[in-house]
Amino acid sequence: MIAPLLLQTGTPTSAVALVSDATPVSKAVLAFLAALSVMSWVIIFAAWRDIGRVQRAGRTFLAAFERVPRLGEAEQLVRQSPPSAFTRLYEQAMRFVAETRSINRNGPNDHSAGVVELRPLRASQVETLHLILDTEASNERDRLGRMLPWLATVGSVSPLIGLFGTVLGVIEAFVGIASQGSGNLAAVAPGVAEALIATAAALAVAIPATFAYNILANRLNRVDAVFETFGTTLVAMLVREGHA
Repeated sequence: MIAPLLLQTGTPTSAVALVSDATPVSKAVLAFLAALSVMSWVIIFAAWRDIGRVQRAGRTFLAAFERVPRLGEAEQLVRQSPPSAFTRLYEQAMRFVAETRSINRNGPNDHSAGVVELRPLRASQVETLHLILDTEASNERDRLGRMLPWLATVGSVSPLIGLFGTVLGVIEAFVGIASQGSGNLAAVAPGVAEALIATAAALAVAIPATFAYNILANRLNRVDAVFETFGTTLVAMLVREGHA
């Protein structure tokens, strides 16, 4: 894993020198960790942007939605707003309400006579509407957080990869010491120092990924709360106007 530094004439004086003098296997481990780091930062910036956009749109839309007095004004607000997770939730809910109320007719006589009176949703249908809104909100949340498990994976796997590299490096360093027949500090220290580079690199990858995962997961939970508030407000408006 690690180049036996005791065979070198000069002693490395920096981490850069240790990496540059490392064996191909050691450099491959460090390159893999670098690739994981790049991937995690791309995910962090993309998820931060997407979740932040939904949060801002949700706060603006929900504030405007809570101020409208009637469903007609809410419909107009949705049409004027740019497409978002909240407009999709509203359209899905209103589609369900329209289809369900068309079924809740007085009876076959009215239907045969061409008279169709739409009735409010029953309690079970209102509960179904709640479930539909929860399902749609969950789908939106899954879409926003689809890449977050990769951050958790990077945060948990990177230290193990670094430890693996360090163990192999220490083994090779001690093999070099045994072959040289010298166990003094000057012979041991360079090899061990180079071996520990893999652990340091792994921690540099894992710490930001773990921090970012926890922060983004918390922001995603707040988006979930906004979805829930919107669904409750919409159902309350339907009940107030006699649709449910």
